[in-house]
Formats: sequence, structure tokens, C-alpha cells
Amino acid sequence: MDPDDREHLARWRRGDRQAGGQLIDRHFRSLRRFFRNKVTDPATADELLQRTFLGCVEGVVRFREESTFRTWLFAVAHNTLRDWFRERRRDGQIDFETVSVADLQAGPSSALAHHHEQKRLLEGLRAIPFESQVVLELYYWEQLPAKQIAIVMDMPVGTVRSRIRKAKIELQAQFRKLANTGFARETTVEQLDQWARRIREGWA
Repeated sequence: MDPDDREHLARWRRGDRQAGGQLIDRHFRSLRRFFRNKVTDPATADELLQRTFLGCVEGVVRFREESTFRTWLFAVAHNTLRDWFRERRRDGQIDFETVSVADLQAGPSSALAHHHEQKRLLEGLRAIPFESQVVLELYYWEQLPAKQIAIVMDMPVGTVRSRIRKAKIELQAQFRKLANTGFARETTVEQLDQWARRIREGWA
């Protein structure tokens, strides 16, 4: 864990609310980036951020430091987002392994992209299964290693590595559909990696 995070966490647990606020502020932009391509309304993204922060405040005493504080924040955000989607379904049942964000919500993403290929990538991510999208965005945007993504997703490390490979193939397939209809050219995995890096640099 980052030494500064560890120090702020220790102070927060001793009742220093200011230290807790400073710790969350350190990771605010990363959390906002996590939500911005998964919800259609910026106000909803802000609501999910607040829910995540509240979950952190309530759960900080139970954090065992088996991961970095940042990874734990993403785990809370991941669960918060899944719960929010379930609340919108009458039966509360969603198979996140097969359903995409595009299936769950109508309307365009709230994410910002400055180039056509970046917009294609963001929309392509929204079209693949939710869990695949989360895995790829943690891998691309947050540059988390497989071990940390496994903690966020609550799955074995080997499964995460397989999921990253599978998710890239799923994403590439979305672009292949566009290419077959004449709206886009064939896109390689290497191009996807390049576009993802450019988006991350623009969102940093």
C-alpha cells in the first residue's frame, strides 16, 4: 500500500475524519472515471460516487489491508454499481456475465471522448458484457495488475487473466460487426490498446 495511503488510513481509523476525506480525495478522479462510461447521466455518476464514499466510511473499520486502499475502493464501487442496476429491475435479477451496460440503459454514455476512434472504443466497451467491460477498464484505465483486479471482481487471478483475453476478443467482435456493415474498418487488438492508452492520457 502507498505509504501516504497507509498513514491516512491509520488516522482515519482513529477517528480523524479529515484524514479520511483527504484519502478519498486522492482517488476521486479514478473513481469518477470508473463510473463515467457506465451510466448515461452525469448526475447519476455523482450519486454513485457518493454511495461509494458512504460505503467506504461505513466499511473502513473492516478493511483488512489485504489489498491496496485504491483496489478496495474499486471493489466498493463495483458492488455499488451492480446494486444500483439491480434496484432498477423489478425482480432485481441480472446476469452481469452476459448483460451489457447498453442493454441495461438506453441513451448515450456520459463519458467524454475527443476522437472518433475513442468514441467507438467507449461505445464498444458498453456493448460487451458488464463484467468484461469492468475488467478491461480496470486493466486499461487504472492499470491494475491481475491480482488486484481479482480482488475487485472477487474471482481467481487465473480467471481474470482469461477474462481479459476474452473481453478483448468480445470488444474486437463489436468492431467487426461495424466493419461488416460498412460503417467501420476492421480493428486489431493492438489498435484497441493504443486507443485505450490515449483515452487514459486524456482522462488523467
